[in-house]
Amino acid sequence: MIDPVIAKIQSHPKYAQLRKQRNAFGWLLTVLTLVVYYGFIALIAFNKPFLAQPLGAGVTTVGIPLGMGVIVFTIVITGIYVRRANQRYDALTQDILKDATK
Repeated sequence: MIDPVIAKIQSHPKYAQLRKQRNAFGWLLTVLTLVVYYGFIALIAFNKPFLAQPLGAGVTTVGIPLGMGVIVFTIVITGIYVRRANQRYDALTQDILKDATK
C-alpha cells in the first residue's frame, strides 16, 4: 500500500519536471566524466610518447598536469552539480513537499 503523501508527490507535475531535469543533467555530467576519464586512459594506452614529453628542462612530463586536470575536473563537475542541486532541485523539492503535505 502506497502512502497518500507519496502518491501525491509522484503525481505532482513538478515532480516529473524535477526528475526529468535531474536525470538529464546527471547523464550529461556522467558522459562528460566518462569522456575525460577514458580519454586520459586512452592517452596512456595509445600515446605514451605524447604524455612522456617533458615540460621545460625539468622532469615533469605532459602527463602530470593532464592527470591533475582529471582530478580538478572531477572536483569542478561535483561543484557544478551541488550548485545546481542547491539552486534548482531543492527549490522544486520544497514546492512539491509543500503542495503534497497540504
